[in-house]
Amino acid sequence: MAKQVPPETVAHRLQNGEDVLILDVQENNEVEDGIIPGAKHIPLGHIALRKDELNKNETYVVVCRSGNRSKAACGILEALGYKVEDMIGGMNDWNGELDK
Repeated sequence: MAKQVPPETVAHRLQNGEDVLILDVQENNEVEDGIIPGAKHIPLGHIALRKDELNKNETYVVVCRSGNRSKAACGILEALGYKVEDMIGGMNDWNGELDK
C-alpha cells in the first residue's frame, strides 16, 4: 500500500526546492480548475495506456480531486512496479500554488 502524504508535506517539499514529481490523475475537466505547478496530468482511466511516460526509478506523488482516485491509481501503478505516494485529501485540501 502506498505511503500517504498530507498536502502540507507536499507543499513544504516543493517550497524547499525538493525534486517532487506530481502525477495528477484528475479528469480533463477537473484540471481546468487548476493543477499543482509542474504536475504531469494523466487521467486515471489512461494510466495503464500511458504508463511508459513514467519512470520506474522515480517516486511520484499521486493527486486527484478528493483522494479516492489517487488511491486507485497508486494501486495500479504499484502493481506495475512504480514507486508512488498518495496525497491524501486531494486537490480539495491543497492550499498551495496552482497553474490554471
